[in-house]
Amino acid sequence: MPQDLINPARVDFVTLRLFCAVAQSGSITQGARHCHLALSAASRRLSDFEAAAGAQLLERSARGVVLTAAGRLALQHAARLFQGFELFSNELSEHASGARGHVRLWANMSALVQFLPATLADFMARSPGTRVEVEEQLSGDIARAVQDGLADLGICAAGVPGRGLDLMPFRRDRLVVVAPADHALAARDVTDFRRCLAYDFVGLNRGSSLLDTLARAAQDAGLPLRLRIQVRSFDAMCEMIAAGLGIGVLPLGACERRLGPWGLTALRLEEGWAERQLLIAASAERPLSASAALLLRHLRDGADA
Repeated sequence: MPQDLINPARVDFVTLRLFCAVAQSGSITQGARHCHLALSAASRRLSDFEAAAGAQLLERSARGVVLTAAGRLALQHAARLFQGFELFSNELSEHASGARGHVRLWANMSALVQFLPATLADFMARSPGTRVEVEEQLSGDIARAVQDGLADLGICAAGVPGRGLDLMPFRRDRLVVVAPADHALAARDVTDFRRCLAYDFVGLNRGSSLLDTLARAAQDAGLPLRLRIQVRSFDAMCEMIAAGLGIGVLPLGACERRLGPWGLTALRLEEGWAERQLLIAASAERPLSASAALLLRHLRDGADA
């Protein structure tokens, strides 16, 4: 028998705001003060919220409160509801002020650095009344954001879970090995990845699709990936490589302008995985707004043939 759904009439935004404040402060008293509620009214609201949810959300003690497992889940959804309400409010304000649309675009670092600046500049010139809110995220997070409705469109690396998504080709990028010009590998124009694994690497932080690709390739080669330093951007990678702290694998378009001035060289990788496909992600379950559909068409018109 399916579980009864929470009655929306028993949960309002004041209660959700109070629950978030209590969870963040670890104190019902501080949460009530933050929301300008009497302590007794706040306690009653929290008890009613737990009754409506059918689960204990807070563990109470003399030292304060902590979230239960159900409470942590409730906090995640409450935060999403508030984010959605904030977007709703912002978009209404923009329409009231004469703006014609607002699109939330999440993109991975490769797309953001190599392809989106020129593409978005062209789109904004053609659609000056549309505001595009761009956020850099990891590919897996981008797919989930589009699935959950936190982003209207996403650009991510191929290989992300595609359930509930329409995935369309965008651009291809070529991965190269970047090394100092006086490195032992620098005498070559082309190399295989196995040869590179004899050296220390500079890489991106955990969770990036590029790091996952390299880790899988090293595992397939039966050799360790000797990550000496991990950083958050392609620029930081190039700086560390130029300082002689290791070699790295980057998209050619993200490092090409830095090679000569920074004393670096790029070697083409022989492996097939070195040519990556970037994808446009849109929800397969929710229709796009007119502005998002316009941006999607622009992105697809500029996609690689």
